[in-house]
Amino acid sequence: MNDKLSSSEEFLWQYIQENLTDIPNLSIIKLSEDANVSTATIVRTMKKKGYTGYTDFRQQLTASTQNNFKYKNLEKVDHDIKQAIFKNKYEVDNTLRMINIGTIEDAIQKIKDSADIYIFARGFSEFIANEMTTKLQLLGKNCIMSSDPNIIITMSKRIKREDLVILITLNGETKELVTGAKNAYKNGVSTLTITTSENSSVAKYSDMILLGFKSQTSYFPDYEVRSRLPLQVISRILLDSYVIRTKKNHQLD
Repeated sequence: MNDKLSSSEEFLWQYIQENLTDIPNLSIIKLSEDANVSTATIVRTMKKKGYTGYTDFRQQLTASTQNNFKYKNLEKVDHDIKQAIFKNKYEVDNTLRMINIGTIEDAIQKIKDSADIYIFARGFSEFIANEMTTKLQLLGKNCIMSSDPNIIITMSKRIKREDLVILITLNGETKELVTGAKNAYKNGVSTLTITTSENSSVAKYSDMILLGFKSQTSYFPDYEVRSRLPLQVISRILLDSYVIRTKKNHQLD
């Protein structure tokens, strides 16, 4: 999933996400006609997204619908509302698919070994940061959270090598978070980024990246209030895994 999509492929991917409930019933020819793209574009897009082709994508989508969800309660739901429900499920399913277990294990070890943990976030991501901070404090870690631009920039210059910086950012381009990550990187501080943008500016200065899937569909297009659901899912998995690992190690001790 590292290949960058072309503009036509981006358009197709967004079209698919906006019409998820219809895709299982669409042949590649029909999708080509409805989305006004070539069948070759469809195949290239699917391969860049990690599937063998359109049939593989459609089969996985259909299987996910049949095996993981019971939709009888949605039969009479308005089509557009059903699309909104599927959008959230699709974000979660793809985020789980993208989880790197090795990175989770590395992050757990870093959290365990760090003297102090600093969590930086802005906007809606602050809610996730606050939750993580509280949970880590309850687990006995010295954890500090900041969303203030000036404090983030100033504090990031003073963090010690034995500490850990966690950055929570949807697109990875928030100016003060990029600066904070860069400052920590220059000082040899370990950084963990939870994001949906693998090639973002923040990611360049991150030792560990936990990547989630961001839907292109937004019901608030005039505002930057896109769903942080993928980041929430990752943060919960990380902290739940941390508790499981630390409890096991404690029992072994």
